[in-house]
Amino acid sequence: MDDLNDFMIRRPPTRDRPLLGVTILVVEDSRFACEALRLLSIRSGARIRRADSLASAERHLQVYRPTVAIIDDGLPDGSGASLIATLSADAARIPVILGSSGDEAARDRAMDAGADGFIAKPIARLAEFQQAILEHLPEDLCPPGPRLVGEEEVVPDPLALNDDMAHAAQLLSKSCDPVTIAYLRQFLDSIAQSAQDRSMGDALADLAVARKRGLPETGTVEALSDVVNARILPSKLI
Repeated sequence: MDDLNDFMIRRPPTRDRPLLGVTILVVEDSRFACEALRLLSIRSGARIRRADSLASAERHLQVYRPTVAIIDDGLPDGSGASLIATLSADAARIPVILGSSGDEAARDRAMDAGADGFIAKPIARLAEFQQAILEHLPEDLCPPGPRLVGEEEVVPDPLALNDDMAHAAQLLSKSCDPVTIAYLRQFLDSIAQSAQDRSMGDALADLAVARKRGLPETGTVEALSDVVNARILPSKLI
């Protein structure tokens, strides 16, 4: 990451780097999802900072004001919609506020809270990422004339996925209370979609069915834990 002084410098956008001069705060608990956004931001010319919780986002916002905030719906200490509502009502409003989630139902929550738009996960295509921001960006911050539109997709570093799996495994080993399981379901569902992990998606679906039918969740939680642990790389490979 750049230091804060460099982060605050604005440079004029260009056709091939249309987000030059734009600063992005990503409020996202998944390192895998954030890595994709980091790569998309860099290739677009934007500078990025990450907050992994509502509390972390508040600390960032006390130091600087980004041009764009991309806020995940499900965070470890609350709903992203609450932060969207706070930011959208601020007199010094951030120019672009976007909700983000792999759950389409989160779109309505984000928009009702005051978001300008919504980015559905998985986020991989450069053109779609740029358009989601540029269509809401003030005209004076947009590149002059037509921009180059590429079909490039980004592939996050597998180590970022490993960090997410280690985090989920740690939570599963410590607690199976309903609040933790509900958080992990949305956290892992987003990752499963982004990583195109069918086995994890099936394990999450089994857990959702058990909860819906009022059945004991112990077996499905254990099965999910097995899937998560199987994806953690041996320490010698990290």
